[in-house]
Order: sequence, then C-alpha cells, then structure tokens
Amino acid sequence: MLDLAIMIEGQNGLTWEKWKRIAQAVQDLGFVGLYRSDHYTNASAPDKDSLECWVSLAWLASSTKRIQFGTLVSPLSFRHPTMLARMARDVDALSGGRLTLGLGAGWQEREHTNYGWDLLPLKERFERFRDGLEIISRLFSGDAPVKYSGKYYRVQDAVLLPRPSRKIPILVGGNGEKKTLPLAARYADEWNATFQTPANFARLNARLDDLLRANKRAPSSVRRSMMTGCIFGKDDAALKQKIAARNRTPEQLRERGIIVGSASECIEQLKQLEKAGLQRVMLQWLDLDDIDGLEAIAKQVIPQSKP
Repeated sequence: MLDLAIMIEGQNGLTWEKWKRIAQAVQDLGFVGLYRSDHYTNASAPDKDSLECWVSLAWLASSTKRIQFGTLVSPLSFRHPTMLARMARDVDALSGGRLTLGLGAGWQEREHTNYGWDLLPLKERFERFRDGLEIISRLFSGDAPVKYSGKYYRVQDAVLLPRPSRKIPILVGGNGEKKTLPLAARYADEWNATFQTPANFARLNARLDDLLRANKRAPSSVRRSMMTGCIFGKDDAALKQKIAARNRTPEQLRERGIIVGSASECIEQLKQLEKAGLQRVMLQWLDLDDIDGLEAIAKQVIPQSKP
C-alpha cells in the first residue's frame, strides 16, 4: 500500500500559525506524515517568512502524536554531522520514535552565498556528504567512541549520549545515479527520489537494487519514497486555476513527474508509481493556506488509493 504524506517548503512563507494549522490538518486528515525542507531562503528572490527547520520539528515532535515526520533534506553543507546526530536523537526521543533524518549534499547557491556557507564544486560537495554520512551512521549504530578523519570532517572519540532509543532511520535524497544512489546503497534506510515519472522511477529503483546487492544489503532493507509536486483542488474550478498558474498542460506537468488532475487521475498516477516500486509519496504542498485542498485530497484520494 502506498503511503501518502505531505511535504512543505519551510522557507516559502511559513509562520508558526501556518505550521500549526498544517500539522493539525495532516494529523487529523489521515496522512501518514509531514515533511519539510531545510533552507534559509528560496532559490530566487523574493525572500519570504520562514521557520528554522529543527526548531519547528522539535515543536512538531511534542505537539503531535501519530504522524511521522522529517527533513527533506538537511544539507551537510551548513549542518555539521555531529550536531545533526544530536538534534535528531533528541527530536526523535521527544516524538516517541517518529523522525526520519533526511540528509543531502546541499544544492541551493543563493542561500550559501547570502549566508556565508561554502557550497563547494560538485565532486568536493559529495566527498563532504560522504564524510558526514559516515560519521552520523557510526554515531547511530554503536556504543564505541567514533574516530574518523576525512577531508572535511574529523572527530576524535566522539560519543552520542544518551544513546538513541532506536536506530533512527537515515534518508538520502536525490536522483543522481553516479553519486547519490551509491551513497544511498551504502548508508540509507530510505531513498527519496524527486519528481520522477513511473517509468523513470522504476529504472532508478532497479539500479538501487543492484547497488544494494553489491553492498551485501537486501533491497528490502531500504524504503523507497519520492517527493513530488501536487496540483489538486477541492473542485474543478480550483484545479483549473492551479493548472493555469503553471502555464503548462496537465500532460506536460505529468511528464515532469508532478501528480496533477482530478481525484481519479491522481489515484491512477499513484497506482502506477506504486507498481514501479514506490512505497511512500511526499506531496509537495506549496499553498500553505490551502487547508481545503488538503481536506479534499484526504477525502477523495486517500481512501481510494488503499487496496
């Protein structure tokens, strides 16, 4: 059965009032989880209101009871791996074990330039990402102090106390076949693709299976999820307005991996993704005030998407 979750862009006008309203709606309406980005600001102007990611997740952990949640994704380019491990341990404990720690190499040039972080060229960026994944994985997996000397991060007798109450799942996000998928095969408990058609997701999914076997890991040991756009309205008028704002046809949007259309059309796309191997979809909900739209998805799509 394909899980339906909601994902929001926390740098795109998010306030505490909106965050609380969305969290309550996601929990009450039956979505399996709520995920959010970890950015300072948008990739292009104008800057908008935002909530610091991990502060907002700490509130979510203590203010909800059922939904799973996490980062899509926290960049190792401006989040030190030891601090991420500590924050994840504490937020997960606060929630009773509902956090997924989503990690990425970083990509948004504007925020790195504006706030003084080194994004690095692609090769070096992924070397740093690998260093961070190695440190976090070791801190999560055993009691022994961690000693690691990489090119970008070094630790000496690093410990994580108190120990996490469970193995906190690590999510590696991205579509890259040369860098991201090999890292997911080595370190991830969940791989999160972005904006893929069913056919291309199936191809990437099979590639990950091969890489997992090469790492002597069972393909079933890694959950497969995807964050993608969602264009859905509470009625035909709302749907047409949203599609018109994109300046593309529904067919063109679907070719970009976006879920778009009526309830029956969305359900068909989700079923095709499930056949391709997808287990969880995080629907990117850009209109933070459109609670009616979330309610419509919950009533019209969630029940029909279940077997």
